Amino acid sequence: MVLEQPGEPLVLRDVAPPIARSGELLIKIECCAVCRTDLHVVDGELRDPKLPLIVGHQIVGTTESGNRVGVPWLGWTCGVCPYCKSGRENLCDRARFTGYTIDGGYAEYAVADERFCFPIPSTYSADEAAPLLCAGLIGYRAYRMCGGAQRIGFYGFGSSAHILAQIACDDGREVFAFTRDGDVDAQQFAMSLGASWAGGSNERQTLDAAIIFAADGSLVVSALRNIIKGGVVVCAGIHMSDIPSFPYELLWGERSIRSVANLTRDDGRALFERLSTLRIETRRTKFALRDANEALTALRNGRIVGTAILEVL
Repeated sequence: MVLEQPGEPLVLRDVAPPIARSGELLIKIECCAVCRTDLHVVDGELRDPKLPLIVGHQIVGTTESGNRVGVPWLGWTCGVCPYCKSGRENLCDRARFTGYTIDGGYAEYAVADERFCFPIPSTYSADEAAPLLCAGLIGYRAYRMCGGAQRIGFYGFGSSAHILAQIACDDGREVFAFTRDGDVDAQQFAMSLGASWAGGSNERQTLDAAIIFAADGSLVVSALRNIIKGGVVVCAGIHMSDIPSFPYELLWGERSIRSVANLTRDDGRALFERLSTLRIETRRTKFALRDANEALTALRNGRIVGTAILEVL
């Protein structure tokens, strides 16, 4: 499923299978989870994608040697810049990204740098594991930025939040799920995963930290109104609408706002080590590969509870 121009629907195309170069893996794709970042690429909110482009960066498939691997958003880094050398490869200025500047997973085959692929635990099926490759990885990075916060608010209870809620509850934290006003399905879903409370995004709760998954910049202000002194608001998305102005008193008291930029391979290793002792249940809605536009539209309109999965049959 090919993006020929931003703002246009993906087009089903027959293309030549990719060829793996030295250090790369040729992967026969089993499935690819659909991420909100895919929407930002398709809708033109992330500028200068590779064109034409095969979107998708939560890939699970098998290599020519029969190993099952996952391919995340971060596809390549230079390894020599100050960011890479200091363990911050997620900030590399030359980084390349799966499904954005590298062809991704809305296809039957993909190639990926073997250094940036993760082995998939045998206890997870392909479609169970796919949401972990971005929703899980970048969400886990955001979660760790909350430090020891006990009462954590999740703004937008979608693919990332429903994974992190299970981790946070297992850690003994309290989860507060903020959804679109009136989104009863998402609120009930959050409660079923152990959330202590679920309600509309403008409701008031006392929080130690908050993670913003939705792309609405006004939620940063809403979260600041809810966090205690010394608390942190973590913006987990790669794109967000403008944050409205707000009085300094909301930030005062050593509150802070942080962003999450991409992920590192250490994030992946840490998450999958954690999952060796904690079984995450991912809720999935499956689509055929040729129905990728339908899946993107459903995500754009808030009709997906959990994660949309494209199956390559």
